[in-house]
Amino acid sequence: MHIDRIANKILTNKTVLSGLEKVSDHGTSFAAGTSLLMSLGVRTFSIYNTPDVEKENKFYAMANSITSGIVKFGIVEAIALPIENAVTRIDKNSAKYLKDTTLKNFNPQTRSYKFVTQIIKLSTGLLTAIPKSILTIALIPVVMSKIFRYNPLEDLKKAAEKFPYKNESARFFNINDSLNVSKEPAFTGRIGDKISNGISKIIENKKVQKLATLTDVLLTSASVWQTNRSDSIKENCKRVLNYNNIINTAITIALGYWLDGFVKNHTAPGIEKFKEVNKHNPKLPKYIEGINIIRPTIIFAFIYYGLLPMFSTYTSEKLDKFLNKKHNQ
Repeated sequence: MHIDRIANKILTNKTVLSGLEKVSDHGTSFAAGTSLLMSLGVRTFSIYNTPDVEKENKFYAMANSITSGIVKFGIVEAIALPIENAVTRIDKNSAKYLKDTTLKNFNPQTRSYKFVTQIIKLSTGLLTAIPKSILTIALIPVVMSKIFRYNPLEDLKKAAEKFPYKNESARFFNINDSLNVSKEPAFTGRIGDKISNGISKIIENKKVQKLATLTDVLLTSASVWQTNRSDSIKENCKRVLNYNNIINTAITIALGYWLDGFVKNHTAPGIEKFKEVNKHNPKLPKYIEGINIIRPTIIFAFIYYGLLPMFSTYTSEKLDKFLNKKHNQ
């Protein structure tokens, strides 16, 4: 009985409930912030400590982790925050933005409404996938040069001087020039009723579909494409980096959704208990939404940034060497 009282206090704690509400309102920001911290810390540390991997490939993988985390956080926040604020305005004043016929069966208190608005927030990941990959790959040489004190362009520059007919132009060896085509766009202007009105049209569209897996696939595909086009990454390192990204995405999708379902099923009694003790709280749907954001975010972060980096870094290099050996036989 004493344990039940403690559990009830935790489940009705104002700080806990306020945190869940904030996560519900800013789900994309929460996911991006989690990714940033894990990219800069856990994933980079794991890659650095991967045994039996060439130093150069480690540097590329670590630089990719750092740049992807920073770029994702910056570019997603620039687009996500205005969208999240617009959805919040609709939540608080739905009568202003939604039609009366829509509000009868589809309003901020319904599960279907919560689902659609969360999809709208998460869709920013899909919209920013390609520019994120362009910026990430373009910034890898900068991180390697400034942080790791390793210039991957030196060997390429020497090769260009020795075999000039194999290289298009010396401009590829100027890091600043290579970044000119990939500068992050500026997002300015006050976001107001126009965005909210626009999003309300999306909310009233019944064909909105889940985009999470598509975003992961698109992001990885764009990253592979951009890596292959890059003149700032050595050819043998391009393959290893691409294998690394593909392995990470494939295993994360395959294992992540299974593990998320597993955890969801085994925590169902706890969620029901949470609903019961907060059943009179009008913000209960938001709290549940916050839980449903935190759970998969933490699970996917644990897999992608905690478990996989060492495995994928090791496997990608060994796969590249194996394929090269088979090709040269």
